[in-house]
Amino acid sequence: MTDENSNADNGAIRAELDSANNSIEELQTKIAFQEHTIDALNEALSSQQQQLDELTYKLRHVIDKVKSIEPSNMAKDSDETPPPHY
Repeated sequence: MTDENSNADNGAIRAELDSANNSIEELQTKIAFQEHTIDALNEALSSQQQQLDELTYKLRHVIDKVKSIEPSNMAKDSDETPPPHY
């Protein structure tokens, strides 16, 4: 009877070890997927930050150009008197 109990205990232990190994493999797979996702998100974020920096630089350049433009000698529409046929 002792051998039968020992075999039953060994079988239960093996089943628990197999279950634990399966859980570990599943966790390792999830971690690998999450690491890949984090790397992809980091790359996308870095790219977007670079684009934002470039656009900020260009916008500053456009603002400086607009500020440097001299005012026009033409009168504004609100300052113009309407033509006689109105």
